[in-house]
Amino acid sequence: MSAKGDCGHHGDRRRRLFRRIFAGILIFILIALITILLVWAILRPTKPKFVLQDATVYAFNVSSPNFLTSNFQVTISSRNPNDKIGVYYDKVDVYASYRNQQITYRTAIPPTYQGHNEIDVWSPFVYGTDVPVAPYNAVSLSEDQSNGVIPLLFKIDGRVRWKVGTFISGKYHLYVKCSAYINFGSKQTGIPLGNNAVKYQLVQSCSVNV
Repeated sequence: MSAKGDCGHHGDRRRRLFRRIFAGILIFILIALITILLVWAILRPTKPKFVLQDATVYAFNVSSPNFLTSNFQVTISSRNPNDKIGVYYDKVDVYASYRNQQITYRTAIPPTYQGHNEIDVWSPFVYGTDVPVAPYNAVSLSEDQSNGVIPLLFKIDGRVRWKVGTFISGKYHLYVKCSAYINFGSKQTGIPLGNNAVKYQLVQSCSVNV
């Protein structure tokens, strides 16, 4: 009877020990999560600010039936407005669109880290060769060319992470839209650079979603 009693007693002690260890792990995880949430709430990360500074048009040609060849170099500045939070840009692609249709290939921006209150400037080439244009957009494009003004959107699609001290968050989707109105013909307001290239000073704030 004594041996059986000892076995039962040891079993109870083992179960209590496991419960304490499990409870300790849960408490540690809970404290860590609360600490991270408090730090996050206190610092309140602000989305990066983007500005489309200028766009240089090297080519913008429509060929029959509905193919578009275009080549731009855009200058986009990115500012991290946070005092204590850094931003990792893990994957960033830039492309142009016309009336909700992508008209260029995606150009990748090299991964980079942006410190507190830092400003980065990117100047990628964005281009497309014989890109098919939807028939309804081809009609609008012809009308816009006749009017001398073509509305474009330069978009940024990527993944970012926030850095607070030694803590680095998971990845968030970055989506940026920058409006640009390109003038052609008699309404051209850009600066001729030679070889039919024209530079447009835009300085347009971009909409940002993270």
